[in-house]
Amino acid sequence: MKRENPDVLPDVLIDTSAWVEFFRGTSQTADLVAELIEAGRAAICGVTYYELLQGAKSDDEESRLTHALSALPYMEITRNVWIRAGNLSADLRKKGITLPLSDLVMGAVALEQNFHVLTLDEHFQSIPGVKQYHK
Repeated sequence: MKRENPDVLPDVLIDTSAWVEFFRGTSQTADLVAELIEAGRAAICGVTYYELLQGAKSDDEESRLTHALSALPYMEITRNVWIRAGNLSADLRKKGITLPLSDLVMGAVALEQNFHVLTLDEHFQSIPGVKQYHK
């Protein structure tokens, strides 16, 4: 995973659903993830690491995933992110919407960093202020 321009800051958080497509290598989403990586615009957070690694089918696959993902900028999940995720969840639950913790945390990271999210997951449409990345 080589970045074409190391001076470009990442601005797109890649969700697990898009990474799965990337590693399968058979879709328009996979191509889009590759373009973002090459341009230095892709980033990852701990939730995505967790979701991808827990799905690894072998030690070799886990090793390849860890190596590939370690080349990307990593967005920390700070105290402010946890607070924001909790507030988002509370606000959504008041409206009758319950989302997975992983999506709320990732949405909060994106909001804190002013990132777009590349995802195939419709949950992100329910998180106010989260901008989805589309080419």
